[in-house]
Amino acid sequence: MSQIQTGLLILLLTFLGVVGYNVYLHETTPEEIAYTEFLSCIEEGEIKAIHLKGGQVTGENIKKQAFSSYVPDIPTIMPLLEEKKVLITAEKDSENISGFLKAMLPVLLILGGYLIFSRSQQGGKPGFGKSKGSSFHPKKRTNLSFEDVAGISEARIELTEIVDSLTYPEKFSRLGGYIPKGVLLQGPPGTGKTLLAKAIAGEASVPFYSIGGSDFVEMFVGVGASRVRELFTEAKKNSPCIIFIDEIDAIGGKRSGGNASGSNDEREQTLNALLVEMDGFDSNETVIIIAATNRPDMLDPALLRPGRFDRQVTISLPDVKGRRKILEVHAKKIALAPGINFSEIARSIPGFSGAEIANLVNEAALMAARHNKTCVDFADFEEAKDKISLGLERKNVVINEKDRRVTAYHEAGHAITAKLLPDTDPVTKISIIPRGRALGLTQQVPLDDKYTYSREYLVNRIKTLMGGRIAEEIVFGHQTTGAGNDIVTATEIATRLVCEFGMSAAIGPIAYSHEQEGFLGNTTATKAYSEKTAELIDQEIKDLIETCYRETTELLTKNNQFLHELAEALLVNETVDGEEMDIVHHCYLKQKEIEHNLLKKRKRNND
Repeated sequence: MSQIQTGLLILLLTFLGVVGYNVYLHETTPEEIAYTEFLSCIEEGEIKAIHLKGGQVTGENIKKQAFSSYVPDIPTIMPLLEEKKVLITAEKDSENISGFLKAMLPVLLILGGYLIFSRSQQGGKPGFGKSKGSSFHPKKRTNLSFEDVAGISEARIELTEIVDSLTYPEKFSRLGGYIPKGVLLQGPPGTGKTLLAKAIAGEASVPFYSIGGSDFVEMFVGVGASRVRELFTEAKKNSPCIIFIDEIDAIGGKRSGGNASGSNDEREQTLNALLVEMDGFDSNETVIIIAATNRPDMLDPALLRPGRFDRQVTISLPDVKGRRKILEVHAKKIALAPGINFSEIARSIPGFSGAEIANLVNEAALMAARHNKTCVDFADFEEAKDKISLGLERKNVVINEKDRRVTAYHEAGHAITAKLLPDTDPVTKISIIPRGRALGLTQQVPLDDKYTYSREYLVNRIKTLMGGRIAEEIVFGHQTTGAGNDIVTATEIATRLVCEFGMSAAIGPIAYSHEQEGFLGNTTATKAYSEKTAELIDQEIKDLIETCYRETTELLTKNNQFLHELAEALLVNETVDGEEMDIVHHCYLKQKEIEHNLLKKRKRNND
């Protein structure tokens, strides 16, 4: 029987016990009668004997029916009792302790059932300080190795030394050096931090203790610290070994003085215990702590000092080569069609983490199964990529022809602006099929991973975002709410260009908003400038956006025919890829050349 089934059985028995106890009380408790009714029964001679306990009176009437009543003043009824020759027994009032115990019995039963259930969940070991499930035991040797971890070659090189120090500790100690005590793996979610820690344990062939940071924290103060000490005591017995603490920011956050909340006291005691244990290794104990977090900015400085976490390894998002290798690793688990170009898929998914790539491969396999295919082909990867990046197609949404036409010109405006401007990302797909909350999309994918951006790139990005709204105005003469998100993004880029990147001629190379961004995207900004400077910044942002708006309007007006032709292609086909857009553009240029030649010929004839 599993622990869950055992716990449910215990709770069921406790519930039945409480119900049975209530039934017993109902059957054995005498009927309560009013004081006036009690006096009436005495006067009529229906009561022969009573028992007094304080002000509580119990007894039986001549019909053998038990009753109870409360008498506010016993001496006043004594003459009546003596007159009717009622047999009286009495006892001293014990402050009704037994009544209190009777009332508390259901509560005690429920509490006892809960404690028994808790013990069954903890493997039958009493006490709150024990670890969840059972005492700490090393995990079985993992079958993972560095060959199973792709896309983070730099981190692998850094951590190879850790493996060597576990396998050949004398190699480092003979020169007087000491093995790093701790390694902090930091990086965005899904980049493979936990996988890399398991690979280290697999490469070194040593015991591997794995626990989450939240597993240390409980409601009761001192439990987390007790678990830390238990874990390290167990690990020292099995030296050399690895302790892996996932999401260490749950217990390793910065300590704040003056906070008297119990949860904060518990977390700080747990952190203090961890700091002490990391300093308490003997020279003959080789225990390496590996921790993972995506919020290194939250960790306490005492945890990051040398001697504790000596190494801080940043696991970044994979580049295009890393994405291709990760695709190849995960693609081994599925049935693939021959000739799939993983390099092309890797280039089309910039910014994907290892976990997202694994999800992409799985979604592609599900897509192929949905279409009853025998293997996964390139089209399945494309469909899975669009589903993850853009959302699921809403094919059942009914859109009237007017809105559909507006969407086609809106997306064509984005695409043409990106196509005709220099230093922009190539357009790979345009669609007017609703996905997620959007009625259409224009997808741009950079040829290479970008780490820095020029001013021209950012300005042209603003123009591309404005292209949809401007196309609507040129063709239909009105504006719609479809450009709302484009305007928000364009304003954000313009603000950072002026205030953060120092790319404004009027403002100069000065950062007026200091922002610190963590791996989760959280930013904190501080304002440190006068009202006059704030007005100048606002005006500069406004001028930049208005200039981009005006120049984009001129661009699309000049290429009005191209706008109409691309929009008509979208209305017919619903989706146009980059190659098809090039064909439409080529036809437009050819038509423009023919019209130009005709004008030249007419001009010569007129001359």
